[in-house]
This record gives sequence, C-alpha cells and structure tokens, in this order.
Amino acid sequence: MRKGILSLTAAAAAMTLGLAACGSEDADTSASSGASPAESSAAVAGKVGVILPDSKSSARWETADRKYLEEAFKAAGVAYDIQNAQGDKTQFQTIADQMITNGATVLMIVNLDSGTGKAVLDKAKAQGVATIDYDRLTLNGGASYYVSFDNTKVGTLQGEGLVKCLTDKKADKPIIAELNGSPTDNNATLFKNGYDGVLKAKYDSGDYVKGPDQSVPDWDNAQAGTIFEQMLTEQPKIAGVLAANDGLGNAAISVLKKNSLNGKVPVTGQDATVQGLQNILAGDQCMTVYKAIKKEADAASALAIGLAKGEKPAATGTVKDTESGADVPAVLLDPQPIFFDSVKDVVADGFVTKDELCTGEFADKCTEAGIQ
Repeated sequence: MRKGILSLTAAAAAMTLGLAACGSEDADTSASSGASPAESSAAVAGKVGVILPDSKSSARWETADRKYLEEAFKAAGVAYDIQNAQGDKTQFQTIADQMITNGATVLMIVNLDSGTGKAVLDKAKAQGVATIDYDRLTLNGGASYYVSFDNTKVGTLQGEGLVKCLTDKKADKPIIAELNGSPTDNNATLFKNGYDGVLKAKYDSGDYVKGPDQSVPDWDNAQAGTIFEQMLTEQPKIAGVLAANDGLGNAAISVLKKNSLNGKVPVTGQDATVQGLQNILAGDQCMTVYKAIKKEADAASALAIGLAKGEKPAATGTVKDTESGADVPAVLLDPQPIFFDSVKDVVADGFVTKDELCTGEFADKCTEAGIQ
C-alpha cells in the first residue's frame, strides 16, 4: 500500500528544516506555544500565530491540523502560538490581537466567516504581519497566501460518489436531499458548486428528483440532525443524502437509524473521520472524501516558516477571490474519494490507525475491507 496518497509540491515541501523546539498547552484557551531553547535565535526567525476555528465542526482541527503544524514548527525551530477560537467570533479577533501584540510576524487563520476574517487580516497587514488563509479563503481578505484542497473538486467527488452509490443500488428516480455546510464558509459554497454541477444534470434529465436543500449554520451537527429530521418528515421517500461532511452525514444517519432506513439510503461525507469511516464500514455511509491533512499542514507551515525567516516562498498557482477579483497566491492539493474498499488507503496513509478504527463491532468489517 502506498504510504502517501497525495503528492505535495516540491516548492512547499522543501522549506522545512530539522531543529527541535519545545511546546506547551493551555487548557483554558486551547493554545499551544513553542520556541527553541535558543529563544533569541527563534525570535530572529520571527513567530507564527495560528488561529483554528472550533472543535465541533470537525474533529480534524484538534486531532490533525494542530498536531501536524506543531510538528513542522518545532522541526524548523520557529516560535509559534496555536489557539482555537471555539466558534466565537469575538474570541477569534481577541486571539489575533494578542498574537500580534506578542510579536507574531506571520498570522495563519481558518476564518469563522469572511467578515471576521477580513477584519483580522486587515489589522495584521497594517502591522506588517504576513498572512495566510488556511483551508478557507477569506473573501476580500487579501491574504498573502491561501493553502487548501481543491474544494470544488471535493464537491464534485461527493456528487459522483452519490451517483455511484445510487447506481449500485439501482435506484429509480431517487429523491435527493442536500445537507450543505455553513452559509458563512466559502468552502461550503465551493463544495456545493461541485456536487450541484454533478447532480443538476441528473435533475434536468429526470433521472433524479431534487428534494430538500438546506444549509447547516456553523456546520453544527446537532442542528443538522434537526434539519434532516424535518426534511424526512416533509419528504419520507428521500432516497439519497448529499451531506457536505462526515459530521453532517452522521447526523443524517442517526435520523435514518430511528426510521430503520440506515444502509438503505446512501449518505455522503467528507474528512475521512474515524466516525465517518466506521459508518462506511457499517454500510450506513456510502463514501467520504479524504483530504490528507498532513500534506495541507506541511504546505501551509512551509510557507509560514519561509515568511518567518524573511523569505518570499513561491506558491504553485493562484485562486480568484470572487469578491475582490484578486488572484491570491495559492497551494491547492488533491482530494480522494473513499468507499468501502478504499478505507484501507486512509489507514495505510497514517491518517487514522487500525487500533482506533477497528474497535469492537468494526473488527470483522476491517478484516473484510482488507485493513492490515
């Protein structure tokens, strides 16, 4: 099995160096900070501040992104501060102010919405701080760089995945429910553009019937469950669910289980979370989209480290900001669709472990899926 499913651009990967540093955790603020033993040396290189969005929209922010970013900054000997805004827009701005005051020369953010993100980026730029949009583009934000996956392609893979699952079930004119991500997240818009590009042709041809279509505020899984329950009450014959990520997908699956419809109605996802992969193994979710977070974190940290060292790192392309019209220097990575027979690829890539995935009732399913 191949160790790396996605390939990271050489320009981004070449920027990491190998000098150890130490870190600490602050449970109250969800913060991490690090500096090399030679504090003055790290100070010369500059300091990187990272603001993560929350813990509830996806487990990835704390279980994957934080870990991989910390590892990269420590290896490069660059001082850093990673904090999580926990979905609080006021706290998001407060954290940014603190980071700038405390000497951050590079600020990397995952915005909660473009308005808040722009305010933070504007303040950072006014103080001479280099900026990176991580995972989500801040519309009209003017960040120095943007690092993410090709999010329209993520949505396209979800749409194509749902079509495959419905075809496998020989579904006849299935009614499709769309459970979209947060309306304030530009990524959710890109995902929807991708899967609607696939599904619209099916709706137009009459092969599929367009059913309920609703966004979930703040990617909130509890609200997603309530929304989908209402969808199913209004349209009991829903036969396919385009859920924008694994959390929303699981919320829909929980409702389907209460109605003895799980496994009968294909549900999509995204993020290849342990929960999402287990739902696939159980037959309750038909697919997810794997985004190798380490590759994304490595690309973003390489840019941040280069900027902290006073360099002008190269992007591999640009992304059009649809509000400002500007071309933002960008590094975009490729996502991968995951079905039952390719869950093993996510394990082989080291994103999840067999021990955490193949617990209890899932042990036999893991064997069946070829997970070693």
